Amino acid sequence: MIGFLENIDWSPLWISIKTGAVATVIAFFLGVYCARKVMKLSTGARSILDGILTMPLVLPPTVAGFCLLLVFSLKRPFGSFLFQEFDIKIVQTWKGCVIAAAVIAFPLMYRNARAAFEQVDINLLYAGQTLGMSEREIFWKVMMPSASPGIASGTVLAFARAMGEYGATSMLAGNILGKTRTVSVAIAAETAAGNFGTAGFWTIVIVLLSFVIVALINFVSGKGIKTKRWI
Repeated sequence: MIGFLENIDWSPLWISIKTGAVATVIAFFLGVYCARKVMKLSTGARSILDGILTMPLVLPPTVAGFCLLLVFSLKRPFGSFLFQEFDIKIVQTWKGCVIAAAVIAFPLMYRNARAAFEQVDINLLYAGQTLGMSEREIFWKVMMPSASPGIASGTVLAFARAMGEYGATSMLAGNILGKTRTVSVAIAAETAAGNFGTAGFWTIVIVLLSFVIVALINFVSGKGIKTKRWI
């Protein structure tokens, strides 16, 4: 067992964690911002924009990956522009891992943030206005603290989704060992190569990480703590 662990290339785990962390930061700020803006729209506009923002959650990840590939490919106008003007390449790079993971994780952050904001007592917001607080102050000092459990659980869930992303990542970033191979990509690659021992090891790792993340979600959201115990 020790010899097996010594021969394991741990780069997929570090790449997954690093990708998940950066993608979660992106999804957090975009998700909170969009959730707040969508709530201010009229019912019709809110329904349309909400559907667009939630789309990556219901689409197959490979479809999202294909769309991202169309946008960032060097053969496409935007991808070519980024490379020629700023020397930024997205396809087959770690940046592609981050973008793919952020796109897939974003709807989870957005939906959780919006649900948390909708649960905030409107009287607290009115009280802030009565005290002369600006809209920005009300948002950061009243709304965010009140919605913090839902925001926190959404953040953890977004991190889990970003770290375990496979479909969009494999299409946009590929499978480059030590560069874009995440744990999920490694499982698929090792299984295809017939290395079931290595694939099984990474499966155990991702299952354990998923369990820890679910436990953390329950902790930050308070589930299982204030509920009654049934006999």
